Amino acid sequence: MTTLAITELLGDGIGPELERSIHAVADALPLDFDFRHVDWSLETRERQGGVAIDVAEDSMRETKLVLKYPTVTGTRSPNALIRRRCGFSVIYRPAISIPGIKSNFSLPVNLHIVRVATGGTYDDPGQLVGRDSAVSLRLVEREPCEQAAKFAFELARKKKLHVTSSSKHTIQKVTDGLFETIVGDVHRHYKDTHHKVELFDALLAKILLKPQDYEVVLVLNEYGDFLSDMASGLVGSLGTGASGNYSFNAQNEVEIAMFDPAGGTAPDIAGQDKANPTAVLLSFGMLLDHVDRYDLGHALRLALLGAIRDGDRTVDLGGKLGTRDFTQVVVDRMKDQLPQRGGASTASGSLAADGEGAAG
Repeated sequence: MTTLAITELLGDGIGPELERSIHAVADALPLDFDFRHVDWSLETRERQGGVAIDVAEDSMRETKLVLKYPTVTGTRSPNALIRRRCGFSVIYRPAISIPGIKSNFSLPVNLHIVRVATGGTYDDPGQLVGRDSAVSLRLVEREPCEQAAKFAFELARKKKLHVTSSSKHTIQKVTDGLFETIVGDVHRHYKDTHHKVELFDALLAKILLKPQDYEVVLVLNEYGDFLSDMASGLVGSLGTGASGNYSFNAQNEVEIAMFDPAGGTAPDIAGQDKANPTAVLLSFGMLLDHVDRYDLGHALRLALLGAIRDGDRTVDLGGKLGTRDFTQVVVDRMKDQLPQRGGASTASGSLAADGEGAAG
């Protein structure tokens, strides 16, 4: 039987608790895993400097699969560093309403946000001009835009959804205009998939008014950052956000895929068995989808989302369970959905918010 090798970038705060949750679920799956631990705690990164990045990159390039836990930013952002080193150009963030999670927003949300992971102003630290002015260079590059557009259209085709690309191309005519031109060029190869263009400020308002009109949303770096956080608020929790980060080879195939929870290190609850592992478990489900074990990813999601729907939740979601107990509930429910070891899926049924992230 093939063993699935996964690089684990161990983090800070609640990271160790999330890691234990992942391993408890992995032990219950009919698949062999080889988790290769890389210490990416702030202490290690600050002490080792560039060596810590080298070690992580070497392991990631070998396994091609990565689970990253929340990390504290010290001297430099570890997320930005590893994205540059490994050439991650696309971030995929599903934002889907989960039955059982209360939200101030009453309408169902089913957004699949595809974000260009490089460029914008995020790659430029900016510069002071004199004492009272500052400038920042905004960069939009063809290759990552093409990769993000192809990813978005492939995702939409696979899920039978439509694509909306969004920017401020009427104002940022050169940069955002280039982005929309590239998206239009890529769309010519996906004529079976509907595509429309929205101005980004209007998009935010329209999602609040009629979220059902938006499925796959393709955006540049900063816009994707803003939209992802807003969407997390709409579905009721930042603690349920999972994401995938992708780099591509010359044949436009996914080379390295890294999956991580969108939330932070939560130092105020670290070590207290209060962490919500939902996001990291959904990220693990996305990883399973990516390696064509959708049957296992689906079983995990059925168990996880079914538990939340039925009231078995962590405290932040209005429940009474700690991290360990919630994880055990998921494991126990998952066993009823799993195929036999090495076999095909026998799972049946579905939830309104499956939240699968199959792509690539």
